[in-house]
Amino acid sequence: MGFTRAELESYRDATVDDLVGEAPKLVFVGINPGLWTAATGTHFAHPGNRFYPALLTAGIIEREIDRRTGFTAEDRRHLTERGIAITNLVMRATVRASELDRDELQAGGVAVRDKIIRWRPNVVAFAGVTAYREAYGDRSARVGRQEVRWGTTSVWVVPNPSGLNAHETIDSLAATYLEAARDAGVVR
Repeated sequence: MGFTRAELESYRDATVDDLVGEAPKLVFVGINPGLWTAATGTHFAHPGNRFYPALLTAGIIEREIDRRTGFTAEDRRHLTERGIAITNLVMRATVRASELDRDELQAGGVAVRDKIIRWRPNVVAFAGVTAYREAYGDRSARVGRQEVRWGTTSVWVVPNPSGLNAHETIDSLAATYLEAARDAGVVR
């Protein structure tokens, strides 16, 4: 499946529903949906995004997910039955995360914290250290587990899987995601 630039542009400011089951253990938080994600209704859907290949490499998921065309019902079930949920700091779709301003990120940070308190996962993992720093005003944040906890939830920052994050590979992403997944009890 492919999209023309005009088709993708028609999804600007669209939203994508959270992927969350009844008992999430590990919640991944993206910055915001890209246009391809909005067009397919599937988080981290851009063909250049390495999120699902990294999850597979890490053993967090057990089968390949072809996100480019949109989740199937089986894809959703596979993720949620493993205790994986996905949301975003900012819900509106843009071409690049740099189109978001600090106010949007901070308001999104409040909304995400409220979701996490309500959902009560073991771990919340933010995919992108810069967005996390902006959303929560924590300039000292680094990739890895943070010192803060939200109730019983451990807070992690993991590398952004976007193809624009060129210094990360599928293997390096998988290694960090696996640490968070182990902390969440999703894998041993």
